[in-house]
Amino acid sequence: MKSIHALSLAGLIAGTLALTAPVSAADYVIDTDGAHASINFKIDHLGFSYVVGRFNEFTGTFTYDAENPANNRVEVTVQTASVDSNHTERDDHIRSSDYLDVERWSEARFVSTSYNDLGDDRGEITGNLTLFGETREVTFEVKKYGEGQDPWGGYRAGFTGELAINVGDFGIDLNLGPAAQTVYLDLHVEGIRQ
Repeated sequence: MKSIHALSLAGLIAGTLALTAPVSAADYVIDTDGAHASINFKIDHLGFSYVVGRFNEFTGTFTYDAENPANNRVEVTVQTASVDSNHTERDDHIRSSDYLDVERWSEARFVSTSYNDLGDDRGEITGNLTLFGETREVTFEVKKYGEGQDPWGGYRAGFTGELAINVGDFGIDLNLGPAAQTVYLDLHVEGIRQ
């Protein structure tokens, strides 16, 4: 007969393993409160360099299922007026009707419709991106950066991705040259399991 101490130790080890092992399907809230997520962008500036910036205000959720990747989902809503390129005059122009027209279109939104597993913690997300009042289907690659327990008793998962969009597809027709028609989004998302 096993001793009580041996059974307790076995139970403790099993419980610890259960806490640290990846959970198959789970819902996450993107950690914007802790500033552990960012949506950055860059666009060509006259062929000399890039204008870079980010959106400071956004919210979102995602479902991550390692066992059944087809169940993976993401939804993100961006407050377009939060655009920040570290230059007030330029940001005011980006917010104007020449570009984002934030008075009319205060939010941009992405809702995924499918996920294609590419292996090696990579996948392709397809979904509907709504910007400037226009909705278009986009597909881009993401990679899981990591997942596990955090120091505060929660469980987190993080992903990175890059998306290139043609601004003309969304009705933004101010012509600053062919290279300035593509905006590159650099995505870093860390979520807290619910």
